[in-house]
Amino acid sequence: MKKMLLFALLIMSTGCSQDWFNRLSRKAVEYMDGNYKVTYANGNTEKTWIVKNGKVTTSEKGYYYFWDENKHYVQTPMENTFVEEF
Repeated sequence: MKKMLLFALLIMSTGCSQDWFNRLSRKAVEYMDGNYKVTYANGNTEKTWIVKNGKVTTSEKGYYYFWDENKHYVQTPMENTFVEEF
């Protein structure tokens, strides 16, 4: 995680756009197995899932895909969705 943050700071200091940085961050998450907390929040709606020893992947269509800890397949829009590693 520290290496990812250092890399992010390096990229941000080179003047890349926020959109480009977001796409790069999503790709980094896509290739890393780990434990994640995925939260979708939109207005009064908030839903949280836990991903243990798994991946959160993306598509060009604007969605995150993953299997939660209860072995349910979840698809959630990238907009208003937050992925945190724990």
